Amino acid sequence: MHVAQGLGRELTALLLTRQMGVYHPNTWDPTLVHALLGVLATLAVATLIGRALEWRGRRHGSSPAAQKTIANLNARLNAWWVMTIVFGVALLSGWVVSLLLFGLLSLLALREYITLVQTRRGDHRALFWIFFFVTPLQYLFVGIRWYGMLSIFIPVWVFLLLPTRMAMAGDTEDFLGRAAKVQWGLLICVYCVSHAPALMILRVGGPRLLLFLVIVDQMSDVLQYCWGKLAGRHPIAPKVSPNKTVEGTIGGGLSAVGLGVLLRGLTPFSPCAAAGISLVIVIMGFAGGLTLSAIKRDRGIKDYGTLIAGHGGILDRIDSLCFAAPVFFHLVRYFYE
Repeated sequence: MHVAQGLGRELTALLLTRQMGVYHPNTWDPTLVHALLGVLATLAVATLIGRALEWRGRRHGSSPAAQKTIANLNARLNAWWVMTIVFGVALLSGWVVSLLLFGLLSLLALREYITLVQTRRGDHRALFWIFFFVTPLQYLFVGIRWYGMLSIFIPVWVFLLLPTRMAMAGDTEDFLGRAAKVQWGLLICVYCVSHAPALMILRVGGPRLLLFLVIVDQMSDVLQYCWGKLAGRHPIAPKVSPNKTVEGTIGGGLSAVGLGVLLRGLTPFSPCAAAGISLVIVIMGFAGGLTLSAIKRDRGIKDYGTLIAGHGGILDRIDSLCFAAPVFFHLVRYFYE
């Protein structure tokens, strides 16, 4: 009863806040539009370069390995066009559409994850609750700006109730391992990812901060890949992620930090703060990519899925964002709210 009353109060407060003009979900921000156009222009240049390399390779008879690399690059660029347009439309359409987009990403990522871990018949009802009740509720709490519940709902309430529901099924075989795997997937795919759209509920937030996070995080991955191909010599964790090198990580990470400083106009950050927070995004993104790669190696697979051509699955694309989003959200909330 008290929870229902609290939820009603939060919904009423949200409606009053929107009426008072704090939110302007249908007003296009010129700075946001210019930033998105800049991303599209960068993609256009990269696409022209990719097509030129493909044409040059066919004309001069490049090696099969080089042609495969160029083909993979162009496939990735094609996917980036789709992802950028979808994300940009969501941002410009308002916070509700952005929230729905990330909710869908959480469900797809969680589905990819659950298909890899060993679950049993006794887990199915618990998984049903996770997909159809826990995940929507988490994003509802984000949508109504209920900070207390979006922060503790999964790591406290669900953390305690989920294994209880699994235990009620009566299947004790590898119970600890099964419960831990499901809990961890829920934390990563739903709880952590939900902090990205939660940036839009902060007073200093909005679509600008979300765009800043996504650009710095995703470009860090791209730049580390490019630096690794150009100058990579020393692998960091060859058994986990053979393509990650010391040179690529440092070069790409510092480049992403520089990009974050250039994009500080999207944020309330000073140049020094933008550099520091961008560095945190880079470090956490690296940790997320490495950790999710370790899970793939443990399960003996290359990618989490095949939904995104050239990239793999949803989790392959947002692995770094899973770790960066909650840390970025709480840093901004603590220092700038």
